[in-house]
Amino acid sequence: MLARVHSAAVLGLQAYGVDVEVDVGGGLPAFAIVGLPDAAVQESKERVRAAIRNAGYEVPPRKITINLAPADVRKEGPAFDLPMAVGILAATAQLNGGHLDGTLLLGELSLDGRIRPVPGLLAIALAARERGQPALIVPERNAAEAALVEGIDVYPASTLAQVIGHLEGSAPIAPLRRPPPPAAEAPAGDVDFGEVRGQAHARRAMEIAAAGGHNVLLVGPPGSGKTMLARRLPTILPPLSWEEAIDVTRIYSVAGLLPGGSGPVRLRPFRSPHHTTSAAAMIGGGAGARPGEITLAHRGVLFLDELPEFHRDVLEALRQPLEDREVTVARAQLTVTFPAAFMLVGAMNPCPCGHHGDDGADCLCSPPQVARYLGRISGPLLDRFDLHVDVPRVSPADLTAPPVGEPSERIRARVCAAREHQRRRFAGTCACNALMTAKQMRRSCRLAEGPRAFLRTAIERLGLSARGYDRLLRVARTIADLEGAAEFGEAHLAEAMQYRVFDRSLRLSG
Repeated sequence: MLARVHSAAVLGLQAYGVDVEVDVGGGLPAFAIVGLPDAAVQESKERVRAAIRNAGYEVPPRKITINLAPADVRKEGPAFDLPMAVGILAATAQLNGGHLDGTLLLGELSLDGRIRPVPGLLAIALAARERGQPALIVPERNAAEAALVEGIDVYPASTLAQVIGHLEGSAPIAPLRRPPPPAAEAPAGDVDFGEVRGQAHARRAMEIAAAGGHNVLLVGPPGSGKTMLARRLPTILPPLSWEEAIDVTRIYSVAGLLPGGSGPVRLRPFRSPHHTTSAAAMIGGGAGARPGEITLAHRGVLFLDELPEFHRDVLEALRQPLEDREVTVARAQLTVTFPAAFMLVGAMNPCPCGHHGDDGADCLCSPPQVARYLGRISGPLLDRFDLHVDVPRVSPADLTAPPVGEPSERIRARVCAAREHQRRRFAGTCACNALMTAKQMRRSCRLAEGPRAFLRTAIERLGLSARGYDRLLRVARTIADLEGAAEFGEAHLAEAMQYRVFDRSLRLSG
């Protein structure tokens, strides 16, 4: 006897359909799973046997063969436990299989028949809607994320017996309905820009970065507040739209980082990997093609503290994703593309001891040591930071005074107004100034003769590359947007130049 149950799996961030075909025939008792299963899938045999028995049904002593089609793609994880169990029951006439058409099942089974959550349900629900499968039976703790997708019915199940009762019609499960998408919410958390003491120049730079989506490099001695500034950057970014929230939620669901029973991710991600992180962990990959840190930071902020301490290959691997806003991971048997539209914030000391140019402490490093330390950051990577910000030591007066800085809410209002200018200017073709194409720059960054001459002189003095020149114009455009100015002139260019001098001055100082 043969039964077929629809299921699905995730490859990268995309889901694809898997047909669980169960054949129960004559011969010596056996239980075989084919279709390139990994160890977790092979172990399903024992979980499925125990779950069926403890649910009050039987696994007949016959030859059971389960095929996971397509058979040329490797299957991973325990999500096929539930469809395997249902397929065995349908193939042995213990369950009426007539209700299985158009229904997709996923879930890990415990030995007593309870259904455990599995990762990637949101991606699978999106794929099920595209394939025209209107019903999903999923673990109860995964139902909230699957129900975010319109046009399908999501049935939350907690036990195998409950699934059987629903399929037979004796105890139907009520579908979980998704509430209307909530309006964009302002980020809430325990940190706020109003807590930053002093650092007016750095605070202004972070506001510009947020308004234009620019990458930032913070340079200063230990304890000057670089990490404090970086961690507060998400609090002044615009709230996630509903589409962006679904995009981020899908990534965290596939990565297994979405808490069970939770709704969509509504706060912009902030990722801060340790400097010992490998290249595979940073850009993604591994045996299962999992998303890396740059994808987990999609639509948010990737913060690299102690930037020169990261391995050179890890830093150089960031160059292409920073330009393309995505990364393609190629392995022997698969190629996966992950999104990587993030803001990069780097923090570093000016020298190994951290006190080069610090008025409050003496530097113990020799000029060759300083040069070697700064040389760990390549010129091409340095060019990809739109703003280079000096973060000096906080003065005793600012340190002991009560915080008087603007709160995140007020800064975020200006940032959102600047982003709205950009949205109207680019008519939906570009999210922010940092992503302007060459054609958009020619149209949006026109210069009169006076500012053009001023810019030529600055390029000669600073030794900017072509990429540095483009980023200078983008930052100047953002500064003008914060002021609501239609055009930008010498004042906007001059302020933008203040945030490009460190790629030159740091190396000269070494």
